[in-house]
Amino acid sequence: MEKVLFLLFVGVILFIIARNYRTEDFKNINIGSKQRLIGDLKDHEAGLLVALMAKVSKADGQVCELEAELLSHTFNDISSHFEDSAYIRDELKKIYNQEKQTFDNTITISQKYLKLTKRDYDKRLKVIEYLVNVAFIDSEFSETEFMIIEDISNALEVNKIDLEAIIKRFERFHSEQKAHKINTLEKAYEILGASKDDLNDELKSKYRKLVRIHHPDIVTGKGGDKTSIAEATQKLQEINEAYEIIKKDRGI
Repeated sequence: MEKVLFLLFVGVILFIIARNYRTEDFKNINIGSKQRLIGDLKDHEAGLLVALMAKVSKADGQVCELEAELLSHTFNDISSHFEDSAYIRDELKKIYNQEKQTFDNTITISQKYLKLTKRDYDKRLKVIEYLVNVAFIDSEFSETEFMIIEDISNALEVNKIDLEAIIKRFERFHSEQKAHKINTLEKAYEILGASKDDLNDELKSKYRKLVRIHHPDIVTGKGGDKTSIAEATQKLQEINEAYEIIKKDRGI
């Protein structure tokens, strides 16, 4: 569910970023029609946005699987608004790979983006929201990520109180997700009659024992009626779901 929410977030943010241009439209992302790239993509809003993403995504020194997927969706969404989308996507990836190598030009890139969006504070605020989303996607928000985002936010002339509100909103969301995950995991162990201290083989043994008890075919073979078979089917589904949750958490 968390994964779906993040990927939906990408589309919403890009839609807001791409609307209401007043000047230099050829340098902005245009979702109204397919646009032809004029000039250098690095000076286009699309290239500048991807460059800022690169700074944030590499701030903690690594890119997690979900972050990589979010970046891929972003490249797809942005490039789809250009005539030569495949070429633009490749160029955006090149910009990303180049810009993640250094933080030295972070302020310069931010200032270029500010120039393109000088009269649209809400758009710059949404960019910061998107960058905070990139930072939080691995459920951790490091000091380095905060420093990079704070530098970008200051260069984009975003009010400190607005930045703090965005960060707090993501902190609440992740805190709630973490609490839900813990509760769900504890419930899964309870369903299997297992413990977090159990070895993987012990866990598998307890799972198989429950399957043998509650499998509908076995209940049927013992002469169970329709009600008991239906209950067994539901119980087996619950057991399987619990086992999958634990396996995913353990990486097995």
